[in-house]
Amino acid sequence: MNRIRIADTTLCSGNGTLTFKEKIEIARQLERLNVDCIELPEIQNARTDTLLIRTVSSFVKESALSVCAGMTKESIELAAAALSGCAKPRIRIELPLSSVGMEYLCHKKPGAMIEWIGEAVRFAKTLCADVEFCALDATRAERELLERAIEVATEAGADAVTVCDDASQMLPDDFSALIGALCKDRAQSIGVRCSDKNGMACANAILAARCGATTVKTAVGGEIAPLDVFASLVQNCGERYGISTRMNLTELHRNVGQISWILSGAKNDKNAVSLSSADAEGIHLDAKDDEQTVCAAAAKLGYDLSEEDCAHVYEEFLRVAAKKNVGAKDLEAIIASVALQVPPTYRLVSYVINNGNIISASAQITLEKDGAPTTGVCIGDGPIDAAFLALEQILGQHYELDDFQIQSVTEGKEAMGSALVKLRFEGKLYSGNGISTDIIGAAIRAYLNAVNKIVYEEVAG
Repeated sequence: MNRIRIADTTLCSGNGTLTFKEKIEIARQLERLNVDCIELPEIQNARTDTLLIRTVSSFVKESALSVCAGMTKESIELAAAALSGCAKPRIRIELPLSSVGMEYLCHKKPGAMIEWIGEAVRFAKTLCADVEFCALDATRAERELLERAIEVATEAGADAVTVCDDASQMLPDDFSALIGALCKDRAQSIGVRCSDKNGMACANAILAARCGATTVKTAVGGEIAPLDVFASLVQNCGERYGISTRMNLTELHRNVGQISWILSGAKNDKNAVSLSSADAEGIHLDAKDDEQTVCAAAAKLGYDLSEEDCAHVYEEFLRVAAKKNVGAKDLEAIIASVALQVPPTYRLVSYVINNGNIISASAQITLEKDGAPTTGVCIGDGPIDAAFLALEQILGQHYELDDFQIQSVTEGKEAMGSALVKLRFEGKLYSGNGISTDIIGAAIRAYLNAVNKIVYEEVAG
């Protein structure tokens, strides 16, 4: 049985409307589907893109995480640095081999391109154990040049090679014959990426797999082989033709539907993902619910509470439920305020936030630990982003931001603001709550509250 690896490229689609949280949620869904590799695009913004990669790395453990390395040594180094905390990192070298691509995208002649392929792969290999070479527009390249590029990449240390049919000019029979010839007498793993411009991507991919291809690149809502269609094709025909995947097929359509919903909402400029809402989680509680039901709802939200914390949460829940029904956000606020209350390791001393429409937002924050103050200064996309980055700088640790909510708890221009921060560390969820007339101050206090819970549990454990 030939097991086909699935490398999903959904997050490489270039959809600039996806939020940070939506990208993370898509990566979560792909990890749950057991795709072999989750691909990310080339780093454009060193700070925000690196933060995204490191956040995804914190929970993607079974799938490889692949980052496109661009066309310079500097971009290769940037990709390697971003993947430094990943369980299964992969650097992807993507270079065109058609005459038009080499000339106009890379400004290189065939000889210079072959030389650069070897150089780039060798350099990437010194920074990452797993390196892939992708021959872009390979079906429009000279056959001899394509074969030479594969040989050079292999000799330079590439662990995998992908042949891309970007122009969709080959029919399935011709494409599978090409892949069969490239796989013949080669120990190198050959993968394929097929354009779906003519609706034949899955046919091209499945026939290529029968001829020796070991990896197929897919996407949800992209322009290459659709993930759900290809996985279903293998499920229906795989046994007959000796082909399989490790995909979680029982969750396939539900998870792909979730990803499609996120992509659809982003495309329509809507807030596509709000997975902590009462409707999304299906949490509707009232005063008649018992402690077991309330704690089960907390577990559904991702919290692993002790018996003592469950008792505290239920006691506060009864107080709130006497006045109103309790949804997911209400329950999270209760958990943040009463569960796992710990002595603070870090105390907030001061913070200064600068923001405006003609300057970049910046934050200077001072925390105190064991009587010693430490200050962090960072620039961010906004005042909250800058504040959280400054806190990370002081802590020397990145925590995955699972959710962030702000709401008013009193009325009027001097209203008190409440912030809820959910951080995920080693698969466990920690929430913090902060209240202040200054909403940025509330956010900082909420973040610090969650961090203190993490630090306390680490020391206690």
